[in-house]
Amino acid sequence: MTDRTKITLFEPVQAHKVLTQQIWPLIKASLIAGYRMVIEVRPETRSLDQNAKFHAMCTDFEKSHVQWAGKPRTAAQWKVLLVSGHAVATKEGAEIVPGLEGEFVNIRESTANMSKARGSSLIEYTLAFGAQQGVRFTAPEYVDPETGEIT
Repeated sequence: MTDRTKITLFEPVQAHKVLTQQIWPLIKASLIAGYRMVIEVRPETRSLDQNAKFHAMCTDFEKSHVQWAGKPRTAAQWKVLLVSGHAVATKEGAEIVPGLEGEFVNIRESTANMSKARGSSLIEYTLAFGAQQGVRFTAPEYVDPETGEIT
């Protein structure tokens, strides 16, 4: 038995076939063998293309020499700033807590756990904020024709 099985469901007929012909036999055999099973159903997370695009955009901020709080920032620092700003702009809020050494830390959401829609929203936010700051973006914009999401 493998530790994990991941299957993407994308339409009702395909989902029914996968659940009845692949998943149920696997679960049944595992339960008969004495294993306990956990089923997790959740929306698909952001795509690898979205991740690559967002990181390229953070690099574009760095290369554009945009300053924040009086000095230029690295791509990694721009990622933190953009994810935090996006959370506040979309009413998700921010949590600033005292750090282990007396500093202050923003406990921000993980981009890896974002849904595709949230990832698209972050990219749109980054494009808009970047335009205000004069950032020249190098990553091409792609809009999924089926969902209208920016990937």
